[in-house]
Amino acid sequence: MSEAKTTALGTQPIGSLLIKQAVPASIGILVMSLNILVDTIFVGNWIGSVAIAAINVVLPVSFFVAALGMSIGIGGSSVLSRALGQKDKPKALQTFGNQITLTFILITALVGLCLYFTESIVPAFGGRGLIYEPAKTYYTVLLWGVLFLGFSMMGNTVIRAEGQPKFAMWAMLIPSVSNLVLDVIFIKFLNLGMFGAALATTGSYFLCFAYIFWFFTSKHSALKINWSHCKLKLPIVKEISALGFVTLSRQAIVSITYLLMNTILFDLGGEDSVTAYAIVGRMLMFALFPIFGITQGFLPIAGFNYGAQHYDRVKETIYTALKYASALATIIFVLLMTFPEAITRMFTDNQAVLEQTPSAMRWVFAATPIIAIQLIGAAYFQAVGRATPALLLTLSRQGFFFIPLILVLPLYFGATGVWLAFPISDVLSTVLTAWFLRREIRLRLNSPTPNN
Repeated sequence: MSEAKTTALGTQPIGSLLIKQAVPASIGILVMSLNILVDTIFVGNWIGSVAIAAINVVLPVSFFVAALGMSIGIGGSSVLSRALGQKDKPKALQTFGNQITLTFILITALVGLCLYFTESIVPAFGGRGLIYEPAKTYYTVLLWGVLFLGFSMMGNTVIRAEGQPKFAMWAMLIPSVSNLVLDVIFIKFLNLGMFGAALATTGSYFLCFAYIFWFFTSKHSALKINWSHCKLKLPIVKEISALGFVTLSRQAIVSITYLLMNTILFDLGGEDSVTAYAIVGRMLMFALFPIFGITQGFLPIAGFNYGAQHYDRVKETIYTALKYASALATIIFVLLMTFPEAITRMFTDNQAVLEQTPSAMRWVFAATPIIAIQLIGAAYFQAVGRATPALLLTLSRQGFFFIPLILVLPLYFGATGVWLAFPISDVLSTVLTAWFLRREIRLRLNSPTPNN
């Protein structure tokens, strides 16, 4: 990589720069989400609808382990982006080295614990009844792949922080495509069932790790570290941890949400309701890919320009990201409100699931046009190193609003109350984020030297 790749974050027009950063990120997220979507379709059609529910049970555990890598990556990348903006290359190298060490220690320890407590974790996350055996099979194999996924998630954010979004895109494309190919081999032709599904996903994670390892040892990366950079430095670890804790907390809340949703829906409607949630959850990952892509593209631009004290460019980045993301969110909303039945039929022909899922999908996506404010607002505070508001806003939707709502609303509205919790929490968290972001722009970004 040439230094010009990073410097461009502070010089090129914001609109075109955001597109250059967001399009590869969006494509990567699209293919990754499409992989999850098609993978679920394969599992539903080749193994059965209960298998979809089984994967949904395992998802929060694997997500949380992978989230450790993501949190270290995003927290460190915020430090790294601002260091590059300040032309502090030694700090950037030390940060990357510390990210590698932290990822190795934490991911290895957590995977070991998750494997040791398999018999307790699977039922606790909704793996009961007919779901238990396929969930356990998938869980025990997939956790080995999560070791590689953790490093891949960390490395991918660092690649993007270097100003190399195309390489970050390829890092997401490789496991997505390979997983589908391996699905066909292991499930369709070798008839390995849930074991084959897990083996395919694990293999795809390893290929992603191999690609990212190649990138950082090639000429394309400017972050050439040695063993001394991997020695943990307390100030850097604290900074990575403070900002990474935001992402980790969000993923922890996601895992808790999956646990509660699987348990509540199983009690209300059995395996079919859990399957309906699994299908809606896949659509949440897939349909919102362009908004997530813009958020990913926004992070390094905002972080670099804040570090370089280009505050007008930071404001322009916020407004441009909100404009693009909101327009795309509105298009997604219209499509999902129009075709939920057709979407559900791609996954299963189970009549009970077909009856529940379209209505659930409409409720879940009801507030989609306004969610860009929440995502971009929370991402801004993380990009500029403001850990406390970033944590507050990240936790607001699911932690402060959604979880209390899914515990209360079903008491009065049954399963419909579960789905109603989605749009209500979206609206409340968006209002809160908009207030914080407006205040930040007025008090800090309009000042020539904002206080950190």
